[in-house]
Amino acid sequence: MKKILITGKDSYIGTSLEKWLSQWPDKYTVDTVDMISDSWKEKDFSKYDVVFHVAGIAHVSSDPKLKNLYYKVNRDLTIATARKAKNEGVQQFIFMSSIIVYGDSPSNGVIDRNTVPKPSNFYGDSKLQAEEGIKPLENESFKIVILRPPMIYGKGSKGNYPRLAKLARKVPVFPDIDNQRSMLHIDNLCEFIKLMIDNKESGLFFPQNKEYVKTSEMVRLIADVHGKKIRLTKVFNPFIKLMYRIGTVNKVFGNMVYDKSMSEYDKGNYQLKDLRESILRTEGRH
Repeated sequence: MKKILITGKDSYIGTSLEKWLSQWPDKYTVDTVDMISDSWKEKDFSKYDVVFHVAGIAHVSSDPKLKNLYYKVNRDLTIATARKAKNEGVQQFIFMSSIIVYGDSPSNGVIDRNTVPKPSNFYGDSKLQAEEGIKPLENESFKIVILRPPMIYGKGSKGNYPRLAKLARKVPVFPDIDNQRSMLHIDNLCEFIKLMIDNKESGLFFPQNKEYVKTSEMVRLIADVHGKKIRLTKVFNPFIKLMYRIGTVNKVFGNMVYDKSMSEYDKGNYQLKDLRESILRTEGRH
């Protein structure tokens, strides 16, 4: 029986993992702890085998006034939690970092194992500094897993996916841009984390869906799931390409993928849901 503590009570990823692991009640017990106040410092970590640290601030604002808060939560809280876990005998610490440590988009749109992280904002930098802060804590009895997933989506998720889904249900036409994005459905992520726990892993990992996603095709698929017809057009392409410097436009239509070899895992299959099935599940049509 593996005892797992998830930091970040009511977080989307934490709640999803707890639900996923509940399929095997004889193998896992899961608790959560709220990290908003300092009460977590009184929590007894010694009874847990694994701490999954998902607590943090997502990239919701570029307001410079929030810069210190991002570092306090995403970096300092992560390091403090990892130290407490190590000091109290936890065997494995899993940290949710992000593809954002590479910036908005690498020069050719492809990230490989030689790509050097280059955050473009303090959200990405706070995640990268957290990674660098916890690595020295690792030893044979305290294993550290760092995950750098791409955009995570699923039923109830936040971010760009629900915005695109809303558009797909409403607009009759959508730009047909030839781009590729790495994405990760929440079920595939949860299965990957389960494998990390089962196999007592340590190291840096880059889970992603089996297929790359073309934004326009994903929007067309979402519309199709809802019985809507959407026409893809290249008419807007020149205008959109001029706007690539705008962060949101680049996130939607730019290229950003992990080389697929980085995401292979030979100790179990985590890519359980293909794109179509994941869209069906996300849109509540499965």
